[in-house]
Amino acid sequence: MRKLLTIGLLLFVSSLTAYPQPAKDVLPTREMDRINWMDFKAAVPSKVNTVLLPTGTLEPHGVANNGADNTAPTAIAKTIAERTNAMIAPTLSYGITGSMEAYPGAFQISEAAYRPFVKQILEGLVKNGFRNIIIVNGHGGGQTAVLQSVAAEVATEKRVRTLVINWWSFASDETKEVFGEDGGHAGWNETAFIQAIDKTLVHPEKYTGPEMTTPYPPAGTYSAVPFPSSIGLYQKGQGFPRFDQAKADLYYKKVTDKIAGLIIDTVKKWDLAGL
Repeated sequence: MRKLLTIGLLLFVSSLTAYPQPAKDVLPTREMDRINWMDFKAAVPSKVNTVLLPTGTLEPHGVANNGADNTAPTAIAKTIAERTNAMIAPTLSYGITGSMEAYPGAFQISEAAYRPFVKQILEGLVKNGFRNIIIVNGHGGGQTAVLQSVAAEVATEKRVRTLVINWWSFASDETKEVFGEDGGHAGWNETAFIQAIDKTLVHPEKYTGPEMTTPYPPAGTYSAVPFPSSIGLYQKGQGFPRFDQAKADLYYKKVTDKIAGLIIDTVKKWDLAGL
């Protein structure tokens, strides 16, 4: 019996050698607001020189939470941080909301206030030793243009590398692949993404059907402020919320894998180019 136990133990140890276990993360935490200054100093930039900055806003999202634009990029950052060897900066939860500002619980920050605030945050990340600043953005409209502009300014002025990712646009192919149609603001794709993160934030019982939605108008046709529905469809007749958990989970995995791949590939090419 002892001999059999010894052989079994040897086989078990051998299997561990043949199939190494995942290495423990090099950091006690990837979140900048949870790490202490001594551990941060030991890690940045010698072990980690990339930071993920989630950005969003507060506005209505159909039957999902008002903070969906913060929930999504924050979850993305937490999912991919170790894979991309990045720290996670605290989420910028207030933004340029635009035509949905009138809805209850929404906040609107003017571009005049938002632009310098974001720029100083990016400059602070540079000061703290980060060379690759990745903005994971959860909100569109005028905010996208401001983030891209400010990130480009900081990259040029501080000689660092910046990347701005609008997750829902970048994932448009995955939206059509998983759901078989286009999505929308608080449509099937975005609602599913939040459902995959935390299903308690989505309330299917409050969805009364297509009358809760409005297709976005073609460019140059008309403009309504406030936007008449909290669910805006990219294509007429497509993207109505369906609340399919299996598809939601699949979509989340595909999107986060794609975003991680983009970051890894971009940093690799920056390095190869010596930039």
